[in-house]
Amino acid sequence: MGMFTSFDINASGMTAERYRMDIISENVANANTTRTEDGTPYRRKVVVFEEKNSQTPFHQVLNKATDRYSGNGVKVTGVYEDEWTEMNMVYDPSHPDADENGYVTYPNVNTITEMTNLIDASRAYEANSTAFTASKNIATKGLDMLNM
Repeated sequence: MGMFTSFDINASGMTAERYRMDIISENVANANTTRTEDGTPYRRKVVVFEEKNSQTPFHQVLNKATDRYSGNGVKVTGVYEDEWTEMNMVYDPSHPDADENGYVTYPNVNTITEMTNLIDASRAYEANSTAFTASKNIATKGLDMLNM
């Protein structure tokens, strides 16, 4: 593992968690959006991460004996709409988006779940930041030892 690989790994983690926090914020902001541009209620969005593999398969085969690390971080593979959680049906016949029975379809956003996910993403960002700082301190100490 190279000297700067840990920086890349931690930076990719911070970037992914920051993006996850942005999507969570979007979910909370749209918790009461009953009509989007396409006329349907807002659907909760979920971010999916995957191990980043920056090496091509040929490179892996060629350097299999010396290459002990695969991945080198995390990447966002996509943002998907939550299709498995049911939408919230609320009886409000005076609402402009109420159906013929007086029910309004609200987004499938649970604010408590979103806030829990936000805390989780924030802690993960914080952990990556702490690891980045530790890696930086180790690199600095190593460079200081060379100057002695």
